Amino acid sequence: MRIVVTGGLGFIGSAVVRRLIEQTDHEVCNIDIETYAATKGSVSAVADSPRYRHVALDIADGSSIGRLFDDVCPDAVIHLAAESHVDRSIDGPGAFVQTNVVGTSELLEVSRSNAERRGVLDRFRFVHVSTDEVFGSLGPNDPPFDETTPYDPRSPYSASKAASDHLVRAWHHTYGLPTIITNCSNNYGPFHFPEKLIPLIIVKALAGETLPVYGTGTHIRDWLYVEDHARAIVSALDQGRPGRTYTVGGNAERTNLDVVSTICDLVDAEVGPIPGVDGGRRSLITFVADRPGHDLRYAVDASTAAAELGWQPSVDFAEGLARTVRWYIDNEWWWQPLSDGRYDGRRLGHSVTT
Repeated sequence: MRIVVTGGLGFIGSAVVRRLIEQTDHEVCNIDIETYAATKGSVSAVADSPRYRHVALDIADGSSIGRLFDDVCPDAVIHLAAESHVDRSIDGPGAFVQTNVVGTSELLEVSRSNAERRGVLDRFRFVHVSTDEVFGSLGPNDPPFDETTPYDPRSPYSASKAASDHLVRAWHHTYGLPTIITNCSNNYGPFHFPEKLIPLIIVKALAGETLPVYGTGTHIRDWLYVEDHARAIVSALDQGRPGRTYTVGGNAERTNLDVVSTICDLVDAEVGPIPGVDGGRRSLITFVADRPGHDLRYAVDASTAAAELGWQPSVDFAEGLARTVRWYIDNEWWWQPLSDGRYDGRRLGHSVTT
């Protein structure tokens, strides 16, 4: 297949690109405009493959995307390009509407028109990768999100993703574009841009810096190892039914404080304690003012993905987090330039989002 992947220089997108090139015979055209969160090093292992191509385009530029599709003649799109940082959406929601809503609508329309002109609409596939945050917040005893959970987004980010999900469904039901949606829980693993919780805490713990945690650290997230998620996305492409949604999670609910404390223990074990600091790196944990509208809990029921796609997570959280800590210790070449630099006028470390 000839597959267009959008956002393939990002965290999840690069894992999908690596999997497609390393474990299939598909050709991949990666559309990524190279925002602050895009890193070419994330796909360096496959960048020289004759089946890989990167094009720097804005998905909201429908004319340019249309010309590229005329050249590539894709059989499928895996759409991951998105603004995804909750704190940034609170500071500047406009960019999220432009990329996540306008960009998705342009990509859908280009996909539909191109596939129709080539007479392949029935065989085409459009996989839209979304988030569990579109479902809102769960109470402590509520059942996990599944494919039937009503939408209740609480942040500009989740609202823009909810809007994009609705557009994808509309293009399926109105125009017959064969679409598939996945809604995933929080991802973690190698190549995670270090403004998100887990990589941020690892980097700061290695440096012996204060470890900021929102509120009292009691917010709960379900964690999914990124390579398991990439496998789920490819499974949805190969086996998913058009018009269907699949919720994808890691069966690993943890409070933010539990996650941060475990990272502290892993870093202490890997590199040794900080000289002169009693209590190990856990003593560096500092609670900071909570962010506006912070959702209490996310959890995901992935039983439909198991039944229809044959997918389930293969990496449990303890193993995955240990792998992730070890990766950041061994791959300073990738994250240190990001830590040293500025992006959008902000210094790395001001965020403690999940």
